Amino acid sequence: MFASVFGSVEAGIIYSIMALGVYLSFRILNFPDMTVDGSFVTGAAVASILITGGTSPILATFSAIFVGFFVGIITGLLHTKGKINPLLSGILMMIALYSINLRILGKPNVSLLSEDTIFTQLGTWWASLGIDDWIASLFTSIGLEDYIPHTWSIVLPMILFVIVGKMVLDAFLKTEIGLAIRGTGDNEQMVRSFSVHTDMTKMLGLGIANALVALSGAFVAQYIGSADVGMGIGMIVIGLASVIIGEAVFGSKSIARATLAVIGGAILYRLVVAFALKVEFLEAGDMKLITAVIVIIALLIPKWIDSTKKSRKRRNRMKDLNAKAVKPSINGNGGEQLAATKSGIKSV
Repeated sequence: MFASVFGSVEAGIIYSIMALGVYLSFRILNFPDMTVDGSFVTGAAVASILITGGTSPILATFSAIFVGFFVGIITGLLHTKGKINPLLSGILMMIALYSINLRILGKPNVSLLSEDTIFTQLGTWWASLGIDDWIASLFTSIGLEDYIPHTWSIVLPMILFVIVGKMVLDAFLKTEIGLAIRGTGDNEQMVRSFSVHTDMTKMLGLGIANALVALSGAFVAQYIGSADVGMGIGMIVIGLASVIIGEAVFGSKSIARATLAVIGGAILYRLVVAFALKVEFLEAGDMKLITAVIVIIALLIPKWIDSTKKSRKRRNRMKDLNAKAVKPSINGNGGEQLAATKSGIKSV
């Protein structure tokens, strides 16, 4: 069970990069970008083909970011210049990317198990530091040697990478361009009145969002050891689930808190799925069903909480009005005030 939990945390951290991209398009830009299902695979395909061709894994990963940014720009062009509905432009790009990704891969899937990836290089460097031995001795001294992973070479560096990426994204969204992107998603007409080119802000925002998604795809392909043309199916739902769960659990009062919530939501989503698959009657093929149920619950719970709060406030207000109705007036106009108060209660 501990190994399953640890693996879920690892995967959640990697997928949180994709969730940040979904957050940027859906929450910041208010753009239902369905390109995610395709750009995730594009990042994985580009990185995998370059790695198998002998390119450095780091350079291959950066190439995936560039291609993902370009894909997002095209989606933005379809919407802004082609005047195509936002949802439809994303769907069209997603469909087109399936064939493009198949062309890039050359076949349905490409294996990276025998290749030198960014995680194998990271593991070699990590082993030279001796941190795993120090952590193992620490857990052994308190009798928990059976509950530690074999290596921390992925989870700890990826946590650091994601935190730095989150801070960079937070800082960018507070710049003049970042504020223009946020304003475009919040009130496009108002931002346009300040001479902001909203077409450019949309394209830039979608480009950055899909660059993050493609980066996550490149990492996932190297993490699992393969790239598959169908690995992006349902990725948009997973990203939305991470965003919704994170906002419901951690809140989203500020940009910094919202991005942190998205990362936490991605990890929680993976943990929930891992525990759900431990149920006897559920199988690996039920992943999509589990995801749908998680999203439904995450959407309904905040509504139930808000409804409960409103009902409680309404009951408290009625109690206050009733208390005022039965309280005698000090200035002798109690009858008139009582009638006025009762009239107010009826109108409420």
